[in-house]
Amino acid sequence: MSGVKCTNKITAILLVLALTMGLYGCGEVEVKNQYQIYADTASFGIVSGDSVYGCTYFTDDKCPYLKKNRGVGKVESQVADGGGLFNLDTKEIKYAKNINKRMYPASTTKLLTAYTALKYGSLDQYITVTENAMQKEPDSSVCNLAVGDVLTLQQLLYGLMLRSGNDAAVAIAEGVGGSVDHFMELMNQEAKSLGATNSHFVTPNGLHDDNHYTTIYDMYLITSAAVKNQDLLDIISATSVDVSYKGADGADKQQQWLNTCQYLSGKSEAPDGITVIGAKTGTTGQAGYCLVTYGQNEKGEHLICIVYKADSRWNLYYLMNQVYDVFGR
Repeated sequence: MSGVKCTNKITAILLVLALTMGLYGCGEVEVKNQYQIYADTASFGIVSGDSVYGCTYFTDDKCPYLKKNRGVGKVESQVADGGGLFNLDTKEIKYAKNINKRMYPASTTKLLTAYTALKYGSLDQYITVTENAMQKEPDSSVCNLAVGDVLTLQQLLYGLMLRSGNDAAVAIAEGVGGSVDHFMELMNQEAKSLGATNSHFVTPNGLHDDNHYTTIYDMYLITSAAVKNQDLLDIISATSVDVSYKGADGADKQQQWLNTCQYLSGKSEAPDGITVIGAKTGTTGQAGYCLVTYGQNEKGEHLICIVYKADSRWNLYYLMNQVYDVFGR
């Protein structure tokens, strides 16, 4: 019986092969209704068009990440470890170098700090600076705040984003979150909700910690959400701000904070046809020189350009200008 079963199986296989050859021959086979490898699931009616999984290949905010570098041979990419240029209107990644590599964001972290603070706080709420905000490294960028100073959240956000004050970052975290630890929970929660799933934030100011990291793609997601908030956009677009607030003794204090981005301070010029609207800088020994900018080209298209871990401040702006010039028009 087993021999009969075996013979029947072989016969059946040969019959299928014969029928297949008879139907198709030995020439080319025309296949109709082929599966389109780059089509999205919405086009097949599997999911709705606005689903996370029904997005255009490598374009929408929460789509699979671009896996390969793009355009690195057209600019001096070697002066930085990573970079990217994202067109918000065409939904294209125009330039990409290591955009999914985990990197240290330094003070560009403060874009998420400000975004989170504006979501959970109020611009006109008063915040008192504590001793904890005074704990900083010797070369730390600060707003020169003092224990007992009372400022509004709006004032502290200007200090955070223009002067890049690490003391302002802690004051904001404590004032909005109740504690730095709770505020960091909120920051990480917001990052994940924006699709920045390859990031983890430990401090509100970006001072170095091995467990504090992001990617260029994640920072693009964070920045694209941040610039949709008009209050935050107004802050990162300012060249300077004059603030007046009360000290611990009730006396008036005044300060002026200047934007640390050279595009906004006038020390560097963007290429013709490119307007840098807002920006955030960041620098530490481990992170190198970092810059996130939000700009616009002559077509009115909005762009986010990011350079991480440049080897010098001069090369930071040199590379970003090249990227804008080659890919931003």
